[in-house]
Amino acid sequence: MTGWTTHLARPDEPDAEVLLREYMSEMVRRWYGRPERPGEVDAALAEMPSDDLAPPTGLLVLARHHGRLAGCAGLRWQLGWAELTRVYVRPAHRGAGGGAALLAAVEACAGDAGAGRIRLDTRSDLVEARGLYARHGYREIPAFNAGPYAQHWFEKSLPARVDDMAAPR
Repeated sequence: MTGWTTHLARPDEPDAEVLLREYMSEMVRRWYGRPERPGEVDAALAEMPSDDLAPPTGLLVLARHHGRLAGCAGLRWQLGWAELTRVYVRPAHRGAGGGAALLAAVEACAGDAGAGRIRLDTRSDLVEARGLYARHGYREIPAFNAGPYAQHWFEKSLPARVDDMAAPR
């Protein structure tokens, strides 16, 4: 993961908006198997907004590779767990460890927030994403939601933190 840095950002910051639009553009192209048409990305962004990827409901991590804006991943807080969403690495940076860097960053954030596990849903056509999750310890589980694009569901348990173990229950 050499050359990768991550930081928290709000989804309405310019760099975040650029990456979230690129993410959604790719999702539209892959879903339909063709270039996106005028208005489709805007409609998808409206259907699946990312404004909740900010405190208190979530967070958004941006990644840079050798200083260049390269990817993002978000978390939505649930009771006792976190939902992973919007994992995206720009094509020019794929294959260089960006997915692993983003997963490490969001897993650390989730653990710091007290989440015991991370869950996500993804689509069948996102083969690379499913492979990434499996390589990083996410296991397929039964459906936990009925999202219109959810076709595979994954979960990863996060290690208990030492200070959490010492806290009275």
